[in-house]
Amino acid sequence: MRDWPHGPAHYITDAGAYMVTAATYQKKPIFNTAERLTILCERLLELAEEIGWKLQAWAVFPNHYHFIAETSAKDAVRPLVKRLHSETGRRINELDGAPARQVWFQYWETHLTYPRSYFARLSYVHQNAVRHGVVRVAARYPWCSAGWFERRANRSFYRRIMEFSSTRLKVPDDFEVDLNILPDI
Repeated sequence: MRDWPHGPAHYITDAGAYMVTAATYQKKPIFNTAERLTILCERLLELAEEIGWKLQAWAVFPNHYHFIAETSAKDAVRPLVKRLHSETGRRINELDGAPARQVWFQYWETHLTYPRSYFARLSYVHQNAVRHGVVRVAARYPWCSAGWFERRANRSFYRRIMEFSSTRLKVPDDFEVDLNILPDI
């Protein structure tokens, strides 16, 4: 079977832990207000729970998002992402009166099978708002899991993850976050 040359192949069929990254069409900052970021973040959290995913980390921005979650279901990545993109795209297009606009472009998933890889990606997602220069302390960004993780995780595990190096990861994250369009935090 020939692969489509313009998008990632999504052949993952195993249960387990995944990191998912998705981008808006042409990396446009469509989720550029507190209301819009909240719509995306809350729908991600609701759908994950509804479908049976256990979210471990998430970070939502005007033009992309990342999350790490665990599932016991096979073939579960695509249905979650498809519903999230469909529902949030429709909602944002309703707000803008642009029913035919394409909101989402593509997504990438990584099946996490090694603890060090899992820990590095947990750190990466929790710290992503710092990486993009949005905040100096990740827990202050309301549309990510860093604050939740800081409050809920065992202290030693929290320190271990937050100090874990993620510099060698190959994560699709060449998104520029325009700090001028983000709401005041």
